[in-house]
Amino acid sequence: MAALGAAGAPAILQTRGLTKTYAGVQANVDVDFDLPTGQIRALIGPNGAGKSTFVGMLCGRIPATRGTVMFDNKDISRLPAHRRIRLGIAYTFQITSVFTGLSVRENVALAAHRAGGTEATVTEVLARVGLSDRADQPAGDLSYGHQRILEIAMGLAQKPRLFILDEPTQGLAESEVAEFKALIRGLSGTTILLIEHNMSVVMETAQFITVLNHGAILAEGTPEQIRANPHVQAAYLGTEDA
Repeated sequence: MAALGAAGAPAILQTRGLTKTYAGVQANVDVDFDLPTGQIRALIGPNGAGKSTFVGMLCGRIPATRGTVMFDNKDISRLPAHRRIRLGIAYTFQITSVFTGLSVRENVALAAHRAGGTEATVTEVLARVGLSDRADQPAGDLSYGHQRILEIAMGLAQKPRLFILDEPTQGLAESEVAEFKALIRGLSGTTILLIEHNMSVVMETAQFITVLNHGAILAEGTPEQIRANPHVQAAYLGTEDA
């Protein structure tokens, strides 16, 4: 029987008691997290809240001190990162990682090849993210914003069952952020975990939000519920225009 997330939909990703301790300091403490299939979820929190450590444990780049990570009802807690990628977990980093000497199309083709994709997959993904007209352009000639979009295309070409985006709008111009929002809204049906500081991006794209503070979950809810939560306001939102 499939595990259910908090919203009642089948959960593609769950953690139970997930904890990471560094030299006696707890970066994450007993995190119980449920991500329903098909949901766009944002993970927010102040600097030092434990977001990067938590995501590292999900991806397999950071070993947990204790607790479990379940993906599609399978315990992946001890699987290395590359094994998790094969199961369908794709992620982008805060720093771009495109192959600047290759064309846009070649970058996406390399990613698609890892997942058994075809040239049709490449063409479809480029159209989906709005890069078709730049397909033969060297990736190194793209603006920083378009390189971030290319990274997303490379992730999508792997046909991920879970797509983790770590600070995807960092360093983007305002117009590029607007393009990113439109892109994410167009990915309905794809399960996305979005780690993001830009609150307009969070509030306009996420269906549900998890707030971390001091390594633990402070609150969860819809954007409207999170915006109105006094504990979240005190710990994170403050006087920001959220």
